[in-house]
Amino acid sequence: MKKFVAAAVFAAFTTTTAFAADVVRMGTEGAYPPYNFVNDAGEIDGFERNVGDRLCELAELKCEWVKNDWDSIIPNLVSGNYDTIIAGMSITAERDEVIDFTSQYFPPDPSSYMALSGASADVTKGVVAAQTGTIQAAYIAESGATLVEFKTPDETIAAVRSGEADAVLADDAFLAKFVEESGGELAFVGDKVMIGGGIGIGVRESDTELKEKLNAAIATMKTDGSLNEMLKKWFPDRPDVLY
Repeated sequence: MKKFVAAAVFAAFTTTTAFAADVVRMGTEGAYPPYNFVNDAGEIDGFERNVGDRLCELAELKCEWVKNDWDSIIPNLVSGNYDTIIAGMSITAERDEVIDFTSQYFPPDPSSYMALSGASADVTKGVVAAQTGTIQAAYIAESGATLVEFKTPDETIAAVRSGEADAVLADDAFLAKFVEESGGELAFVGDKVMIGGGIGIGVRESDTELKEKLNAAIATMKTDGSLNEMLKKWFPDRPDVLY
């Protein structure tokens, strides 16, 4: 799914911090439902909270959750503010030059365009919004359309509603909720596009032991069916994302 922060390239060479053996801090954005969000009780919630808690249980790790803005999520992993990124982050070659990834816990997923219903949105030559530092932003920049970037996912939706952007490009599962709950105001337009790989947990290059523990736990969740149960819960209309 989403996101690459170029500033992390420098940070990757300025720290050798490894995760603390007693507590593993799970970094997430908390603003990208249903993958991750902050619930009414002020707690991190969503698909990735469920997955992360189960992985920590299987790996016998004590885990704490840390909320971090998307635009600094990779640099702050590298600098040691937390030990993992579990935030709907697609595995890409560019990111893999800066951090390491576990195996996938969510398969490759399409990105979709969303616009105002009835609008003549030209997603190939018009103005298209995306969140800063995402694989969608990089795709738009190379597509011939005019890219407008915003810090948060909600701001990209607001740009479409205000007319600042003709459309927004984001993960299909993220946009589906807005289309469904808009009362016909918003609609998918254009063709879906496949960009990026599946979603994995980001770790520092030096944290091979943590990566191995998480990989073993992910494999167990795929084998025992618990990962599919969580996918069914949070993505009930998406049988294509099951393992």
